[in-house]
Amino acid sequence: MKGMIAGLVGGLAGAGAKMLAEKIFPPRVDGQTPPPVALVQQVTGHELPDEKREKATQLIHWGFGAAAGAFYGAAVELEPSLGAWKGAAFGITLNKFTHETVLPRLGLTRPKKEQPAQERISEWVSHAVYGVFTDTVRRGVRKGLD
Repeated sequence: MKGMIAGLVGGLAGAGAKMLAEKIFPPRVDGQTPPPVALVQQVTGHELPDEKREKATQLIHWGFGAAAGAFYGAAVELEPSLGAWKGAAFGITLNKFTHETVLPRLGLTRPKKEQPAQERISEWVSHAVYGVFTDTVRRGVRKGLD
């Protein structure tokens, strides 16, 4: 439980760091709908008004970041080797699973082969940043919970 709590806090920090990394090196520069907005539109069956797009993106981004961090924190607690590369391996694996596999299969993003190089590189880098920040904060919080 301590690992999960520490991971959740770390995941929130990682989500913030990922967001900042994407401001510096944006993944979508061609007007492609962000995956969180595409998900909400797919689930609801209608276009999301502009004023709700940012709220949906933020809610899903922070919620998923926290949930993935909680999973990671629990997993590293059980198997410390999963914290390889100070969390970068986790972030890169998360990108491979989400942006390169699940999201394209759900029709929420273009297939990996059709994604522009900038999008793919940005997602790889920003997910590595997410993983490193998640792990760094997780370790600090976890020490404080002992």
